[in-house]
Amino acid sequence: MKFLAFIAAATLSIAPAFADNTSPTGLWKNIDDETGKPKALIRITENNGVLTGQIEKLFREPNEDQAPKCEKCEGARKDQPIVGMTILSNLKKDGDEYNGGEILDPNNGKVYKSKLRLADGGKKLNVRGYIGVPMLGRSQTWVRQD
Repeated sequence: MKFLAFIAAATLSIAPAFADNTSPTGLWKNIDDETGKPKALIRITENNGVLTGQIEKLFREPNEDQAPKCEKCEGARKDQPIVGMTILSNLKKDGDEYNGGEILDPNNGKVYKSKLRLADGGKKLNVRGYIGVPMLGRSQTWVRQD
């Protein structure tokens, strides 16, 4: 009987790890679509069915500012630290993707429409930022971090 209780407890304790791969919530490393190098770690959270993403860490060269501010941003984000900044907002599940939200590019301060789709069994996240229609935009692949 103790063995069955142990198996049940072990199964329940690992279930959340598997559940994470069916949702974009978690920690992601974004890879620059132009250079192929990692740029940042972004934590995606969900609240009432709405996803948001916040920068937790930047991967910067030693000669670059290690605590940059969003100089080109407008409004409340202007001159605010990029680390800690919310760059993804208002994304909602729609079939097998999340859309209807926005993504900020801190490099140019512009906000784009956005959509996300899990790939590779939840290990990767295809992120698209666009103007008007998805055809007019850029895509990045983010990699799930443990």
